Amino acid sequence: MQRLLSIAAVTTVCIACGETKNGGTPGAGTPAERPTTSEAVPEVASSGPSVRTGGPRVLFVGTSLTAGLGLDPDSAYPALVARKAEAAGTPFELTNAGVSGETSAGALRRIDWLVKEPVDVVVIETGANDGLRGVDPDSTAANLRAIIARVRAAQPAASVALVQMEAPTNLGATYTSRFHAVFPAIAKETGVTLMPFLLDGVAGVASLNQADGIHPNEEGARRVATTVWGALAPLVRSPPSRGQSP
Repeated sequence: MQRLLSIAAVTTVCIACGETKNGGTPGAGTPAERPTTSEAVPEVASSGPSVRTGGPRVLFVGTSLTAGLGLDPDSAYPALVARKAEAAGTPFELTNAGVSGETSAGALRRIDWLVKEPVDVVVIETGANDGLRGVDPDSTAANLRAIIARVRAAQPAASVALVQMEAPTNLGATYTSRFHAVFPAIAKETGVTLMPFLLDGVAGVASLNQADGIHPNEEGARRVATTVWGALAPLVRSPPSRGQSP
């Protein structure tokens, strides 16, 4: 198995400490992003693994779901995806830049730093904490649009994939519908690859989640990895030539 190397800790943004009352994914953001029913908690940087193979370089930008909160770093879904790629004969270099508690605004604040080094594929998993906070979907859309623009400005040859995320149903049908629609709309507008809902077949299944009911356990992470690899495989197998537009 490939050697897992720790990468430098990514930017940590600390806001007021607390615990979400609904048991949701921890998150933090600007005062305008905080929910009225729960307190924000600090964003905690992931020290997730970086896997060196000489293959395409894949950067996972995400929340605690990508960081693998509650799991060993090599059990987080990006590491499991890397092992699937290796088994399929298409190994890639993995950088896990997941940050627990991050909103799309937080991802936007650090994206320039994350894409300073050459990368072939960028997977963007963000928005779950926006949904938990009831952030206006138009704000989430604007942040996603800006994140993608900055990735392309820094790494014009990189393929970009946007992971579909969903809002909790307790915010009402109108909000959840608007939130859901953001991701396919942004993918179509920007021409990036839209991946399936990250927690498809995992969300709401007690046996696939940790005690908080939000974060996948090891079996749940394996299910997530299968979902992600199905959409990521074509990008890894045929990454655009560096120096050319995707």
